[in-house]
Amino acid sequence: MKDQLQELITLISSGCMRDEDIARIADEAAQAYADPQAFLAANPDVNFDDDFPIPLGEWVVVGSLPDTVLFQADSAEQLFEQIVGSFGPDVSFVLKPKQLAKADLLTALRRIQVQLSALYPEKGGYVLVDFSEPLDDELQAVLVYTSDLPRVLELAVAVGIYAAPAYESLLAESEADGK
Repeated sequence: MKDQLQELITLISSGCMRDEDIARIADEAAQAYADPQAFLAANPDVNFDDDFPIPLGEWVVVGSLPDTVLFQADSAEQLFEQIVGSFGPDVSFVLKPKQLAKADLLTALRRIQVQLSALYPEKGGYVLVDFSEPLDDELQAVLVYTSDLPRVLELAVAVGIYAAPAYESLLAESEADGK
């Protein structure tokens, strides 16, 4: 499982994390998945509650990702602000966060996805991917190169962490609700 976790974290970090940090997180998460009680005993500073809707190993992964990799927000506008901030001033976006303020979530996610698809064409752009179960925020996502998406989804299933393209998932959900 450690190797799968390491590959998954590498792919979702899109070059934003050092290999040593990825390896450490994967190792800690694998230990937490394998023996949660022993992991908690060895790491008393870990603030995990049995009421959380995700396993300890997944919590270790999610809690260890920097805010340049895992985006958490209560609105699409806030989410996009974080995404724009993670790229820094050298990358310009046509879409501005304030343009999402009045849009419904589906429309906002479509606009964000269109913008992300235009970045880094060598990798087919980015896909905004819902990642894990949000604990404190409405939205929780990572960016994945479009070319890496099938492997990310495969690895997520293998390790038991929820991952799905954000716009496509919400579109399918809204279509199902409308029928």
